[in-house]
Amino acid sequence: MPDFLAGAVRATVHRDGDDLLSGGLGLDGLRGKPPAFADPVTPTAQEMRRRAIYTNWHGIADLGPLGGYGSVYGAIPAVPGREFSAFARVPGATSPHRVLAQIPDAFDANARCLVVAASSGSRGVYGAIALAGAWGLPRGCAVAYTDKGTGTGYYDLDSQTGAALDGTRATQGALEFAPEHAAASGVAIKHAHSGDNPEADWGRHVLQAAQFGLAMLDRAYPAQAPFTPRNTRVIVTGVSNGAGAALLAAGLDTQRVFSGVVALAPNIHVAGDGRPLYDYASEAAVLMPCALADTRFDPVLFARVLGTTPPAWLARCARLHAQGVLEGADAAAQARSALDMLRASGWDELAIATAASTIAFDLWRAVGATYASSYLRRAPGAMPCGFRYSAVDAKGTAIAADAATRAAWWADSTGIPPGAGVLLLGGTDASIDPTAPGVECLRALWTGDDADARALREAVAATAAKTPRDDLPIIVAHGEDDGMLPIAFSSTPYVAALEAAGRRPVFWRVPHAQHFDAFLALPAIGDRHVPLLPYAYVALDRMWAHLTRGEKLPSSRRFATSPRGAHALDRSALGLGATD
Repeated sequence: MPDFLAGAVRATVHRDGDDLLSGGLGLDGLRGKPPAFADPVTPTAQEMRRRAIYTNWHGIADLGPLGGYGSVYGAIPAVPGREFSAFARVPGATSPHRVLAQIPDAFDANARCLVVAASSGSRGVYGAIALAGAWGLPRGCAVAYTDKGTGTGYYDLDSQTGAALDGTRATQGALEFAPEHAAASGVAIKHAHSGDNPEADWGRHVLQAAQFGLAMLDRAYPAQAPFTPRNTRVIVTGVSNGAGAALLAAGLDTQRVFSGVVALAPNIHVAGDGRPLYDYASEAAVLMPCALADTRFDPVLFARVLGTTPPAWLARCARLHAQGVLEGADAAAQARSALDMLRASGWDELAIATAASTIAFDLWRAVGATYASSYLRRAPGAMPCGFRYSAVDAKGTAIAADAATRAAWWADSTGIPPGAGVLLLGGTDASIDPTAPGVECLRALWTGDDADARALREAVAATAAKTPRDDLPIIVAHGEDDGMLPIAFSSTPYVAALEAAGRRPVFWRVPHAQHFDAFLALPAIGDRHVPLLPYAYVALDRMWAHLTRGEKLPSSRRFATSPRGAHALDRSALGLGATD
């Protein structure tokens, strides 16, 4: 067994109404309501797993009736098989991360294949199932996942319970996460409060997941062991943070574990090239509300409420003008000034327009608070800028979470509050623009020169990608309308850096594609965009053909896409040819 495991391996069988890819729900079941718990306070491990799979499918894929999943692209067949899960630990880490291997009964021993993926965002260990599992399991590949040190194993400080290996609540034993320095009340989040900088180790988490997957293949098929990178093709993939983890792992793969990499909308940066997420996220959190008040964004979804600019956004303009940040005597001029500042730092209008939803949903602040606490290795009661996590009552007052809320966290949460009954509190005032103090504090941690700012920038520097080996095939695909991880700050400079170093990555640019396929189920968003997942599946197909049949890798290209419109997705909207 791998020496990095932090405890025993849990093995389960999934057949006869249960399976690896959908927990027995199938496409129709995934399109329905979340599977219920017979007892909401004490759900079984099987119920938790099925609901976690459901939640993570909905977090990544557009399963809506117009989205085309199952007809234009993708499929969710029943895939019986076995799962092996464990906690693992990278050297020096305070908290463990999860690893999970899915091995289908139809594993193809004649074309040994292991797909490895880290979760997107800060999701739990099933956070890449709609990508890696959906592509790999039906074709007979084993799939290995990791939550990369983030995940949904929230620790409740009031009841002193955490998530056990099977996802159920426990007070002791092997837990996914328990903070070393606990506050008196509230909720501790692994990504924010682990005491580590997990992002700096995402590449190592992925490498360990690959090693775990190979070891579990040895366990599942001992007569055919050993399974090694020399006799098993290991393909690494991921979306968003998971894609960034894949590329970070590629830069650390000195032992030639990986056969190929497919990265979709990666959160990635190279030292001296592009911009790290914390930089542009904290900038956007401060400036973008005011910039979106500019009249050119009047038609943009989420930029107006009943045809009116949100009062908080106009207040942000006035606040920044009073601080001397923005020019202009009125709101219109101040909005233009904010827009000019964003353009000067690399934002384009496509990304800004799409990011209106990120502002409306308060995602920049949620991301910034979590990442700042992680980079500074803060305890639950000492988060920067006065932030904290807690359940609340109807009046918004912090309270202890009830048992049913706690029980569902592992299955229902995304790894970053708000959500699943946990809110982000603090960093606000009683003004018309209440979130301004918190986001300005988060921005100062990037632009300032005090000890915390220097420590945060040092932690971010540790997350930069290294150059992969020169013969590792890499395909990167990214939407041009991405307002969460803009292509100009991530994929474009990363690919340019690789090319400058003599590497030959394949770069696919996808017009009309934004960051969150799951948002496309909302007609107002789906009408204007195309999904990204089809390009990941095609890229994996082309990578597989290259590795197994020696076919030439595809060329870098910009697809001729068109918005889906109000009708069901048609393949022609994706700009994919008959040979793709």
